[in-house]
Amino acid sequence: MFKNMKVYAFVGPSGTGKSYRAQMVAGEKNVHFIIDDGLLIKDNQVVAGESAKKAATKIETVKKALFLHEDEKKEIQKAIKKYNVKEILILGTSDGMVEKIAENLELPKISEIIYITDVATEEEMKTARRIRVTEGKHVIPVPTFEIKKDFSGYLLDPLQIFKSKGKGEKPYISEKSIIRPTFSYLGNFTISDSVFRHIAEYQAEKMPEIYKVLKTRVQNNGEGPIIYMEVSVVYGYHIPNSLKKFKEKIVKEIENLTAMNVVQLDVIAKQIIFLGTEEKNSKKD
Repeated sequence: MFKNMKVYAFVGPSGTGKSYRAQMVAGEKNVHFIIDDGLLIKDNQVVAGESAKKAATKIETVKKALFLHEDEKKEIQKAIKKYNVKEILILGTSDGMVEKIAENLELPKISEIIYITDVATEEEMKTARRIRVTEGKHVIPVPTFEIKKDFSGYLLDPLQIFKSKGKGEKPYISEKSIIRPTFSYLGNFTISDSVFRHIAEYQAEKMPEIYKVLKTRVQNNGEGPIIYMEVSVVYGYHIPNSLKKFKEKIVKEIENLTAMNVVQLDVIAKQIIFLGTEEKNSKKD
């Protein structure tokens, strides 16, 4: 399917700092696209996929990382076509894993494998393992930013490493982001709880089944927002399906626009609104 593409792989055991060094390896190979943990990353931005770490079980995590689900596979393939990818770097814990990812995505055979031991010392790998085990942190290969919310002050601090690759070579900056992919690091970004409400209300306007958002309450447990919402629904639609569809749209939009995980979202139908034919058509428009 992607005949004119050159595929590289970066392999190392889980927790050895592989993702942390991925941008450096990609830079040295002049590669702008990385596949890691179910995500397709272009330079400093996630452009497709969903982190396998969000899966409910270990088995599901593996399936997501290997792109065994047809819809997730097709999403990545569509993005690869869209960006006309010529070189790509696949991250994995073994030769077999990266080969399986390339095979499942119908990419060409891997032309070169770089190992974590080629770019990291034993001491650096031990430190990475200790952080993974003691702090439960997973690093992904995109820059991070500091993010604070008015309602509780949730904070992600970047760990920035500035190194030189050798005499005459440009230095590189490698930053880590914990669990959730983020955008470029340019100072501080503040996201108020009102942002979530506005996103939800906008999604409600786009859905003929939802008449209005009545109430939105946002809390934070240290890992991301917990959102409670009350809405009025339009008579004539299947309420459970409408609410499910509404929740999916909100979660996807919040995570895409703010780069934050939605820990929990509860949507309660509090009212049923009876609309006339003209009002229904107006709502759809």
